[in-house]
Amino acid sequence: MISGSVNSDLEALVRLTVTGRGSRRRQVDAVVDTGFTGYLTLRPATVTALQLTWLGREQGTLADGSVDLFDVYRASVIWDGQPRLVEVEAADVDALVGMALLERHSLTIEVRSGGTVSIKPL
Repeated sequence: MISGSVNSDLEALVRLTVTGRGSRRRQVDAVVDTGFTGYLTLRPATVTALQLTWLGREQGTLADGSVDLFDVYRASVIWDGQPRLVEVEAADVDALVGMALLERHSLTIEVRSGGTVSIKPL
């Protein structure tokens, strides 16, 4: 199970350990974003620090309906206590956990400041 909490802005947060090239690791607090269909976003500075492997560029549709290009990288995330290879989109936003990472999991959020977030495998 993955646990997190709801912040004062009512964002559901989970802390993830992301591993890049070599043994470079970072813990990131990521917002659960059910409107994001990808796996994970990280800031470009975090991608650089982890020396993630570049996979290419992909188009993405933003919440306002506009389309943008994103550099996509490979990283390993500790998920359910196990390393999992995922695609990471570099974006100048807070880290986001998307629906692809949540696939085959149950998400429960107590939507109040200080509420709990739990992600369990189905």
